[in-house]
Amino acid sequence: MSRLDLVLINPASRPQVYQSLGSKLTAVENPVWAGLMASFCRAKGLSVEIIDAEGEEIGHAAVAERVSQLDPVLAAVVVYGHQPSASTQIMTASGAVCSAIKEVAPDQPVLLLGGHVAALPERTLREEEADFVAGGEGLHTLVGLVEALKSPVPEFGNVPGLWHWDRGQVRQNPGKPLVTDLDGEMPGVAWDLLPMANYRAHNWHCLDGSSRQPYAALYTTLGCPYHCSFCCIQAPFKNGEAAAGVKSSVNTYRAWSPDAVLAQVDTLVTKYGVRNIKIADEMFVLKPKHVLGICDRIIERGYDLNIWAYTRIDTIKDGMLPKLKAAGFNWLAVGIEAGDGRVRADVDKGFGQDEVFRVVRQIRDAGVSVIGNYIFGLPEDDAATMRATLDMALDLNCEFANFYSAMAYPGSPLYTLAVRQGLPLPKEWTGYSQHSRDCLPLPTRYVPARDVLRFRDTAFHTYYTDPGYLDTVGRRFGPATVEHLRQMTAVRLERDLLTGKLEVPPTLLPAAEAPAEVLTLSRR
Repeated sequence: MSRLDLVLINPASRPQVYQSLGSKLTAVENPVWAGLMASFCRAKGLSVEIIDAEGEEIGHAAVAERVSQLDPVLAAVVVYGHQPSASTQIMTASGAVCSAIKEVAPDQPVLLLGGHVAALPERTLREEEADFVAGGEGLHTLVGLVEALKSPVPEFGNVPGLWHWDRGQVRQNPGKPLVTDLDGEMPGVAWDLLPMANYRAHNWHCLDGSSRQPYAALYTTLGCPYHCSFCCIQAPFKNGEAAAGVKSSVNTYRAWSPDAVLAQVDTLVTKYGVRNIKIADEMFVLKPKHVLGICDRIIERGYDLNIWAYTRIDTIKDGMLPKLKAAGFNWLAVGIEAGDGRVRADVDKGFGQDEVFRVVRQIRDAGVSVIGNYIFGLPEDDAATMRATLDMALDLNCEFANFYSAMAYPGSPLYTLAVRQGLPLPKEWTGYSQHSRDCLPLPTRYVPARDVLRFRDTAFHTYYTDPGYLDTVGRRFGPATVEHLRQMTAVRLERDLLTGKLEVPPTLLPAAEAPAEVLTLSRR
């Protein structure tokens, strides 16, 4: 029997990233990118296995032992999280997996790839116990590296997008253009390589009391045409965009056809009994033809699904909401971000207060629940504007809300700004998690990081214990949901920044000095 070509590894990181929230409340998601990479590599003739340590709840040592037993040509650790900004926060676990593999099997070739890695390829190669790093999306790098390793005398200089050591020097290979024929070259996730029975939806996804399992997440598009200062989604695509001659100021946006998407949905429903689905696209509700094409096909099949997806206030077009609801989109996550017009304008969220309330009302009138996404600590935030964001959240009274602190995620304009200004950044990659003990957000121009984090945590409990909110969800979902939310708010996150265990100077974000293109913080 021929040797296995490739093992793709999704590290386990929930306890470090989510503290006690990870045991029951958070989702356990299938590694979408590892599944897509497996599909792409299989189509190129490679034999592939996936070790989903998160889904199987196994530690780094167990992963290393399994890699040693499989003895693949290449072991690739895939650094992606539940969403693009979650890539960095799992980097600590990813590095630990690499070290564990090298301890058990020192000669095993190891590659790191993913969003964080693509944002900081040279640093990753220098700091982690990996032989190679992918500087972009990684698809062509995986295939080219396996082929190089299988040759009698491996030559790595022609592997697309590879960062590697060459006689003690770091070498960077040119990339290849992004894969554009998604239907043909990467038709979907390799579901058969994943422990599908182990995945579960977020607690809020099933506030109606329905079962959180089975569950699956998938992409219908890749990339985002907007340029949010706080977002790092495009980091893994920039290498391939440059190779295709795309201007650095342009973000590509690729899509699977509605038929290809429904082929995946068909598999999930008929083979795995999945009802709860997350559309993981950074911006799903964007192109009417794409959105309505998927909705129409789901409706035609008569599936009873419970789906959620992301939208913007200004991307919902006439006719979309009834179709979305009929197809089973019971939740839409809306990026509202801030309750003050000045703060929103600074991050290019140009819509007004009235538009926010109008669109949220339209979504709910269509029978779709809303997750309001809010960020505290954006560059122009002060104490009053952060309070305005919380007040707006309370007034909108969405069925669920996510409260974030502004983070300088590697690959985002905010990270570039923070590095150039010498602002304190987390010492460990877990510090980029919104829920970790060592969480360290950015300061604003008026508020230090400690106060941003304290306000975020206070806002969370204020919102979820608000009598008006509890009355709304009680009438919508029943008393059991109210009791569940009371149990959720009983969980208090431990924060080293707030207890004095994590010391940082009370730095503020400078109002000037950085280059204009860095201080112009958003285009989204």
